[in-house]
Amino acid sequence: MFRIGRQKMEKHFNSEAEAREEIRAMVAAYYHQFREPKKAFEPGDRIAYASRVYDEKEMCSLTDAMLDFWLTSGRFAEQFEKDFAAFLGVPFVHLVNSGSSANLLAFMVLTAPELGERRIRPGDEVITVACGFPTTIAPILQYGAVPVFLDVTVPQYNLDVSQLEAALTEKTKAVMLAHTLGNPFDLKAVRDFCRKHQLFLVEDNCDALGSRYTIDGETRYTGTWGDIGTSSFYPPHHMTMGEGGAVYTRDPLLHRLILSYRDWGRDCICPSGRDDTCGHRYDGQFGQLPAGYDHKYVYSHMGYNLKATDLQASIGCEQLKKMPGFIRRRQENWERLHRALSDLTDVLILPERAPGSDPSWFGFLITLKPSSGLSRENVVRKIESRNIQTRMLFSGNMTRHPAFDTIRGTDAYRVVGDLAVTDMIMRQTFWVGVYPGMTDEMLDYMAGVIHESVRA
Repeated sequence: MFRIGRQKMEKHFNSEAEAREEIRAMVAAYYHQFREPKKAFEPGDRIAYASRVYDEKEMCSLTDAMLDFWLTSGRFAEQFEKDFAAFLGVPFVHLVNSGSSANLLAFMVLTAPELGERRIRPGDEVITVACGFPTTIAPILQYGAVPVFLDVTVPQYNLDVSQLEAALTEKTKAVMLAHTLGNPFDLKAVRDFCRKHQLFLVEDNCDALGSRYTIDGETRYTGTWGDIGTSSFYPPHHMTMGEGGAVYTRDPLLHRLILSYRDWGRDCICPSGRDDTCGHRYDGQFGQLPAGYDHKYVYSHMGYNLKATDLQASIGCEQLKKMPGFIRRRQENWERLHRALSDLTDVLILPERAPGSDPSWFGFLITLKPSSGLSRENVVRKIESRNIQTRMLFSGNMTRHPAFDTIRGTDAYRVVGDLAVTDMIMRQTFWVGVYPGMTDEMLDYMAGVIHESVRA
């Protein structure tokens, strides 16, 4: 039994290190008694589409950060950025407070004057898709640039690359796309298109951390093929900090711009809490400021404060160590579910991995064939009634949402073609989870319920 007596609470410690060690031991004991999953799955138990997978290590690391009481970005954030950069194989990683902030930051740095003629200005165009999550495109619209929406293909649920050349105009400056539920888009075709036309490529990697893609014999993690990649560490994602995200790049100029826009727009890149690490704090001339104006308070951009806290990063440091196992289990779960549903292809379109890819799956997409006569709403209601969570493919078609009511029919955005496949997904598609906490029993039960729901 877990007990804390008054005498224990008043114990004298010989050092802070000894005190921390005992506190961590108590937190670990608390986890094992009150938080460690113990109950075996029984049919009818709730099956979430995603959930946190953690143990006492995350709780102890979080406790260490709490005891530091630094509260903002500090040693844990620096450690995570270093470890995450090593994991991805990129030189520059910057921790932020969410995946949506990561997308905002990734887009806004492309508007920086330092990029010259390549910078995105209001009215310039960014190629993307309407079938996805809103914060991939929100920064484009909010800045006054023009998203150009292309259709997607099924069963990969990613950009139809055959439409790229038709989308191109003299105003096109970038391509910003997400890898859908862990399945990489055609990175070779998109990267070649961007290189040919000198366009920036932003990979929204929030749903695909750990996915890999091979081009010309070289294999890299998704998010590292383009100019900038983004990740999200929201609880349902591949790893979690609660909230949190990251922006990463190989480009030294983009790295410096990301730091500036993330940290209030300041020109100085000295770490928070450490002054004059560059040795030039008072000897510069900037804008119309007096010579020698304190560099920590020189602002070269209209930026934000998008930093994450050490409390978040402390969790991420331990979660990152579990990523290889998380990726492996997601792949196993996806394969098991695919096999279990393979006899339903007369009524269902099952997902397929993109050629050249090794996905770290976020979910399992299912499209009801229009010829089946099945109603997605009816099928989803049956599945949900058996305590299994389902999700839509996010917006379905973002241009159909109320957020577009005030700009529909204007030149605030542009559509290539008719988005017919996107609309079909909006009406016929849903997905279920494959997160690492799912057991074989849960997956088999879920497959059985899906069978019953489409065959009834």
